[in-house]
Amino acid sequence: MPDNRPPTARGPAPEGTADRTDYAGAVYGSMLAASVIAASGVHETRPRLSLIVLLVVTGLVFWVAHVYAHLAGEREVGRRVGWHRVREVGREEWPLVEASALPALAVLVSPWLGTGDSAWLAVGVAVAQQVGWATLGARRAGASAGQVAVEGVVNLLLGLCIVAAKVAVGH
Repeated sequence: MPDNRPPTARGPAPEGTADRTDYAGAVYGSMLAASVIAASGVHETRPRLSLIVLLVVTGLVFWVAHVYAHLAGEREVGRRVGWHRVREVGREEWPLVEASALPALAVLVSPWLGTGDSAWLAVGVAVAQQVGWATLGARRAGASAGQVAVEGVVNLLLGLCIVAAKVAVGH
């Protein structure tokens, strides 16, 4: 029978599962990257460079915010937070930053791919990786094929909401 209690109530991870990857940060980071691209109307002399910097900086700022919030929450419940724990949480939350890498790379290489608008390519990459990370995470967590499909569809719909917002604001 699965243990549905929150991780803090479960105690130590079962043997062999301590290194299990949490894909939530990658899914969230991908959605964040798509949102940044959709909201940016970069009309500068170097729009691709501006978008790349915006993606990376936003990923880093949200990473710091998540690490801080996580550690502040631990302190509030009376846990002591040392530098070891700060580094550990930083590593756990790093997928937030990593999720900006592929969309930024798509913006960078878009001129050589012959795409007209690098932002649209980057949004497509961000949404695709969001769906990919969500389905991979569900699959690795032991979800059934139906549950994996639902994860994929839900994340695709969330990504398409971001695409619709980009279309609505005319970027």
